[in-house]
Amino acid sequence: MGLLNSLRKQIQKPPSRANYILEHRDFRVPVAVIHEARPNSRVSIGKAGAILRISSFLKASDQDEQIRKFRQWIIDQLDHHADRYERFCPKIYRHGQILEVGNRKYSIRFIYESDRKTVSGKLGADRSLVFKVPFGATDIQLGPVIEKLLSRIVGADFLPEVTARVHELNRQYFQKTITSVQLKYNHSNWGSCSSKGNINLSTRLLFAPAFVLDYVIIHELAHLIEMNHSDRFWKQVERVMPGYQKAEHWLKKHGNGMSY
Repeated sequence: MGLLNSLRKQIQKPPSRANYILEHRDFRVPVAVIHEARPNSRVSIGKAGAILRISSFLKASDQDEQIRKFRQWIIDQLDHHADRYERFCPKIYRHGQILEVGNRKYSIRFIYESDRKTVSGKLGADRSLVFKVPFGATDIQLGPVIEKLLSRIVGADFLPEVTARVHELNRQYFQKTITSVQLKYNHSNWGSCSSKGNINLSTRLLFAPAFVLDYVIIHELAHLIEMNHSDRFWKQVERVMPGYQKAEHWLKKHGNGMSY
């Protein structure tokens, strides 16, 4: 009964969790080690990081060995499949770096100011991207902020051209009312369309070939006729772009690498 009661207590005990960052080469992978009542251990790696679900029934020494093997498994994944885990590479931007977006090239410039607490950015002459940053800020600290500002500034630079293309395709094939066109740094989808005629497109599409951008625009414009993904909707898409599957395939193959 003593062993049975002990097992019952372990099963009823809430799982414990430890979080840390594993740094390897250019990668910084969020790691969670979860001790829980389970018959075996399980490892996985997803968008948010790596997870080890470890059996709390194991002896402490065996749990430590599982964690060691888990750490080595992550490192092996990063060494042999680096392209799959680029999301765990912190964005690093350098003064003088050239950013290529479509057929345009931008030069990144940093101005460090000792009394500044926030980061600001603007498009300067000759397509220079000028960022004023706090003195002493590290590359890793600046990365996520600069990335968002780059998306916003470059998106604004391309917006007139993209807006004109949306209206041109609408005029040719749909003849619907468009209220607004916006470029947003969206990772969850490539575009969206509201029943009021608001078209939103991801700024990441600016890295795609013209036929791929056209496909996403056509996809969203088709929603002005069919606000769903029914057969009728796809017939609208195919009517305008026969072979649209080529663009979908391109996005699936290259989409993860399209970022600022």
